[in-house]
Amino acid sequence: MTEVEEYFAGLDAASRDAFQHVRTVALRIAPEAEDGRSYGMAALRLDGKPLIGFRAAKEHLSVFPFSPDAVDAVRDRLTGFDLSKGTVRFTPTHPLPDDVLADLIRYRADEIRG
Repeated sequence: MTEVEEYFAGLDAASRDAFQHVRTVALRIAPEAEDGRSYGMAALRLDGKPLIGFRAAKEHLSVFPFSPDAVDAVRDRLTGFDLSKGTVRFTPTHPLPDDVLADLIRYRADEIRG
């Protein structure tokens, strides 16, 4: 079992499903991304660099694109979500829109690939 699979296995079903959806979208954009860890959290890695990380908290789920610029690139389309410099927070009942999530991941993948 990979680090991401292990992390997801420890979550409640709704959180696991929400993160699995994020992972599925990410792998559509960057199919060569691999499960791993980055900055102490479960993450997908692309070309050895962190693409997107996952962390569950009591009240929300967070994805980390490891790039403030990636968050800024979609910030105006995430009204109603809690954002910080390099984090997007959501809940299983209020997931990130697929098109915005895809653009966030695409932006980060493009940063990694140069």
